[in-house]
Amino acid sequence: MRLRRRAEAESGSTLDLLVAGLGNPGREYARTRHNVGWLVVDEVARRHGGSFRSKFSGLLAEVRLGELRLALLKPETFMNESGRSVGAAARFFKAEPGALLVVHDDVDLVPARLQARRGGGLAGHNGLRSIAQHVSTQDFLRLRIGVGRPERGDRRPVADFVLSPFEVDVDEDALVARAADAVETLGLEGLEVAQTRFN
Repeated sequence: MRLRRRAEAESGSTLDLLVAGLGNPGREYARTRHNVGWLVVDEVARRHGGSFRSKFSGLLAEVRLGELRLALLKPETFMNESGRSVGAAARFFKAEPGALLVVHDDVDLVPARLQARRGGGLAGHNGLRSIAQHVSTQDFLRLRIGVGRPERGDRRPVADFVLSPFEVDVDEDALVARAADAVETLGLEGLEVAQTRFN
C-alpha cells in the first residue's frame, strides 16, 4: 500500500515521508561505513534536484517523488545525538512513526545486504537509540544497510571498524544506488513491496 499524506507542517503543507540518513559530520567521516545513511540521502536528493539547507541541527532538503513530498534529513549532531535532529524534524512535520524512515548502517547484516522493516530492536546502535528516545517509540521505518563486522584476525573494536571505509570488494556506489532505490520504493509502493524487492 502506497504511503498516504500523513503529516501536516505548521506552514500548512503536507509531507509523505521524512527520511533521516544517519552519519557523522566532518570530512574524516565522509566515506565511512557509519555514514552510509548520509550517502543514501545525498543520492536521493541528487536524483530529484534537492538542495540542502541548515535546519533541525542538521541539513534538510525537500523533494518531490512523483506526487509524494519527501523531506531528507542529515543530522549534524554526531551519531549518538541523532534524535535531537530527527525528533525536531518529526515534531515540525508532525510525522507519525509510519512516515519516518531512518537509513542506517548495521553490523549484524553482511556487507551490502539491505533490509527494510518497521520497528524492532535497536541492535546496540546509538543513533537509533537516540531517535527512539526523542520520538518516544521504536516503531518507525528503518532501512538497514549491512556493513558487517571485523573479519577474524581483525582486532579493531566494532566502533573503530564502522568509522573506517568499506573494503575494496564492496561496490559502494552500487550499494548506495540500490539503497536509494529502496527508499524510493518505500515511498511509492510501501513497505511490503520494498521488503520483497530488496530484503
